[in-house]
Amino acid sequence: MGEVLEVRAEIERQIAGRTVCEQLRQAAEQHHDAPAYSDPEGEGWNTLSYGQARERVLEIAAAFVALGLEPGESVALMMVNRSEHVLADLGAVHAGGVGCTVYSTFAPDQIAFVAGDVGARYAVLGGPADLARWEPVLDRLDGLRRIIMLDGAPAGDRFMTWADFLALGRERLAADPGQVEARWRAVTPGDVATVLYTSGTTGTPKGVPLTHANIFYEVAATDRLTSLPMRGTQISYLTYAHIAERILSLYLPLVKVSHVHFCTDLANLGATLGQVRPMMFFGVPRVWEKMMARLLAVLATQPEEQQAAVREAMAAGAAYVEAGQHGHTVTPEIQAAYDKADAALLSVIRGMIGFDRAEWTATGAAPLPDEVQRFYAGLGLKVIDVYGMTETTGAFTGNSPACYRLGTVGRAEPGVEIRIADDGEILTRSPLNTAGYLNRPEATADLVDADGWLHTGDIGTVDEDGFYRVVDRKKELIITAGGENISPAEIENHLKQHSLIGQALAYGDNRPHPVAVLTLDAEVAPGWAQARGITYGSLAELAEHPEVLAEVDSAVQAANAKLARVQQVKKWALLGVEWTAETEELTPSLKLKRRIIHTKYADIIDGLYGEPGTA
Repeated sequence: MGEVLEVRAEIERQIAGRTVCEQLRQAAEQHHDAPAYSDPEGEGWNTLSYGQARERVLEIAAAFVALGLEPGESVALMMVNRSEHVLADLGAVHAGGVGCTVYSTFAPDQIAFVAGDVGARYAVLGGPADLARWEPVLDRLDGLRRIIMLDGAPAGDRFMTWADFLALGRERLAADPGQVEARWRAVTPGDVATVLYTSGTTGTPKGVPLTHANIFYEVAATDRLTSLPMRGTQISYLTYAHIAERILSLYLPLVKVSHVHFCTDLANLGATLGQVRPMMFFGVPRVWEKMMARLLAVLATQPEEQQAAVREAMAAGAAYVEAGQHGHTVTPEIQAAYDKADAALLSVIRGMIGFDRAEWTATGAAPLPDEVQRFYAGLGLKVIDVYGMTETTGAFTGNSPACYRLGTVGRAEPGVEIRIADDGEILTRSPLNTAGYLNRPEATADLVDADGWLHTGDIGTVDEDGFYRVVDRKKELIITAGGENISPAEIENHLKQHSLIGQALAYGDNRPHPVAVLTLDAEVAPGWAQARGITYGSLAELAEHPEVLAEVDSAVQAANAKLARVQQVKKWALLGVEWTAETEELTPSLKLKRRIIHTKYADIIDGLYGEPGTA
């Protein structure tokens, strides 16, 4: 424990006095011409340097001050990942305000709750599609003074174009630069820099205030974990309402002077990876799964001789990554086989998908299925797990490229205390912990106890080398009618190992045995059907095809073979739809909304138990 506290004190000395404002100033002064932010423009990129970006941020801060933003007041943001998103957020902070990105998939009522709860005085929206989500509830947001639109601002005093907003800021900054400087210099490490809202797996979103001190402790810990070089390249594509994206592509770049490229549409991620060839890349499991499915589909079109060569090379890659784990040894034979496979094929494949320069590839937010992790290991990529929450400013455990154990979420980050409670819950204490939820004293009391331990709500274990595993959410464990405690996530991950299955939900609380509701992978299924000469008109029709049902049944049996008897799925249903955040079965960070699915498909679940009222 003494060593942990010593490391904590060392990091706190390292980041003492640091704020987002001061860090941007240093980056701009020391690396004025270094590329900071690039937006896609035609076949190329439109790029701002760090010097240009800071000047724009100060203009935006001046505009907010001119409009009446007071220190501590909030600015709500809803738009795709683009430079204006980062600049508007940083501008609000430089004016003494608080940036709050709202999930673009939130329903109007959720938006009204968040904007009201955080006390948003201004909003910056991307365009008409974003405004359409706000319009139904604008009459309930009396505290919202002005809405700044990047595109398509309607007429009216409540709206302002981005161009007019910037013009106002340029004019006011030129007239009185001292006013903005006074604002950003007054910002302290203990001030709230952002409020992020939980994505709503368990009801109403909760606001999580994070201070500059929280943020820069996480940045320092992440920097130690990743050991990335200065001025690297990276892609921003996950929403800035997600803590991982905020840390990795908003705050960490200010320290590493990274060049951030924005991917405004997830459908373009593959092409963007090929263009940018990032040095670091973080993806939630669903992103890694979809990239794997696309690559497998391409490989399946190659001649059998080529496929066999790829399989052989990937076996050497997987052996190399597995042998490099903590406590293992990469023998000369394994190294030689990998070097040969890498030179011949693996480096070529990594180059094809944009990972030829990647030094840190990671995942989090939900468990990554073992087969997916092993697939990327076969390419020579260590897609390593980190674990954390919005409430812990992101990761508080992590694997690193130099010290990892597959199937775990790594060890405690530097200076972080972790313990497993008597009931198996993971508790943590460190400068990463939020002080509590916004306007929710009862929820805060449940989150952080009197001794400062944050209760994660996750059940976990730790091995003799300090590597943690997350079993499942404490409230999501299935307790069968026979009293067995079962992790639905473990069942689901085994089910999803078959490429045809896109999503899986295991159910069985107070029931005699587990059942499963499954969906097809909308990207894989068409190619699978075409290869077998199956014609169909829709995904729903394909989900009823006998060959598809037979294949899914085989996948379920294969999963059951890896599970204990009490965990095995006795019956299942295959849906003809895909679950998404828009259809509300998934959170914006692509985790299952179990309560929604349980309610939405209650008749189907009842039917799997042979109960009346099935659809």
